[in-house]
Formats: sequence, C-alpha cells, structure tokens
Amino acid sequence: MTAHFTPADTKPHNPYARFHDPVMAPLPAHVREALAAGPLPPDWLPGRESAPSLLEPGYGRTETGYSLGADGSAHVYALTTMPGVTPAMWDWWFGWHGCDPHRYQLWHPQAHVHVGWADGLADEDRYIGRTSNVVEFIGTKRRRFSIRFIHPAEAGLDEARLAAQGEVAICARAGLTGLPVDASWMIHQLRPVPGGCEMRSRFWIAGRHLSLPWLPGKAGQLAARALGRLAAPGKTDAEALLIHCAEEMNHLAARLPALYAEFGPGR
Repeated sequence: MTAHFTPADTKPHNPYARFHDPVMAPLPAHVREALAAGPLPPDWLPGRESAPSLLEPGYGRTETGYSLGADGSAHVYALTTMPGVTPAMWDWWFGWHGCDPHRYQLWHPQAHVHVGWADGLADEDRYIGRTSNVVEFIGTKRRRFSIRFIHPAEAGLDEARLAAQGEVAICARAGLTGLPVDASWMIHQLRPVPGGCEMRSRFWIAGRHLSLPWLPGKAGQLAARALGRLAAPGKTDAEALLIHCAEEMNHLAARLPALYAEFGPGR
C-alpha cells in the first residue's frame, strides 16, 4: 500500500547497512481495522486544541484512525506499541537521523528518500528549533516536506509535567518545502508502559490548522482559511498518512534499541 523506493546506496561501506531491512512487517491489526472503518466523525478525533489531554492517563475515544472535517482539515491518529524502547531513544533519534540520509532510510526503507537540516549543521544532539527537509513517499506521492521542530509548550503541552511523567513529546509544524505555509501540526508523544513505551501520534492537517506566518492580522487569517480549504486532504491522503506512520514507527521501533546501544549518546 506504500510506494516502494529502493535506496541508491545500501552497500556494506554504509556504516548502518546491517540495520537496513527492506522487508516491512504487516500492518498491526488495529491499524487495518481503522482503515476498514473509513473516516470517523470529526469530534472523535479532536483538533490541536486537545493536545493538553495527551498528558492525562488512559486513552482517548480514538487512538488510531482518521477524520475529514468540513473546514478542509484532516486529523490522523496512530498508536504504536514499542516493546524494549524508551522515550529517550526517540528523543535521541530525532536529532541523530536528520544528519544522514542513510539513517533516515533505516526508518522506512521503502518510502524515505532523503533528509537534511535546513541550517546545514551536522549537529546530532539537537532538533528543537531546527527545520528538517525531507523527501519521502506518502502512499504513491513523492513529497518534499519541511518539518520545523518546536518546543512542546508551543503545541500546548506542559513541559514540566511531561518530564515528571517520564514522557517525551516530539512536536512540529510542517508544510511543503519551498512554500511559506505552516500546513499542519504534528505531535508524537512517547510515554512509558510496562516492558517499553507507546507512541501516540497526532497529525492535524490543513483547514483551521493551516497558517501563514508571514501575513499577520485579519488578512492572514482570511487567506489561511481559504487556503486551508483549497489544500484539503482527501480520504486517500489520510489513509496513506496513517499507513505510512504505522509502517515507519513499527519498523524502526524493532531496531531502535540496537541503534541506540551502538550510536546513542556517549558511544
């Protein structure tokens, strides 16, 4: 269900070649069930204003699925269980992988093409405040995204509470590379569970979530609202993103402990 990309270089001289596995596991049952269910009522997957509720114990009404809103928005949620993985591993990964396309391809070897930091720095220890330019397939569409990582507080999360609960939240604004538009919000929350951790992914795309940072005031709001409707993702787009997220997070989670042990902080 994902376009197949063959990396140009997976030869042994690549130091990560032994972690490269082009075979993707089948989608988990709960993801297949969500795809079979189709679009859910929008109020089952609340918008970005609901982000603070991620810090509450338990689960929301929907943890995996998607909805299409009347305002042109799409909300995509995905839950991934990760045995043997810790939140700290993912916090490390988001800084480390962005420095080398070979690392990025480990994440989703059939869909990830290229990655690079917009600032050009080979800083493996930092991602917040930086923009990652990626090339990847979402479904059959080859996309170029710019992902601007932000502090969790900017996405509405209490950072002190995150830390107290032993959690990590990877938060970002994203859009198509080259366009001055923040088209979506993204949060990947990692929280400990017995035997590992779980990731609760949230994507809030287009519609009221789109903004034009360069055009302030009422004019910017009106223009963003109109563009948010024009950029409305369809059912196929939402399904493709759900599949992509489930594939990449499950694939890397199975390899992340070994990668962290060999290349993590202090190695």
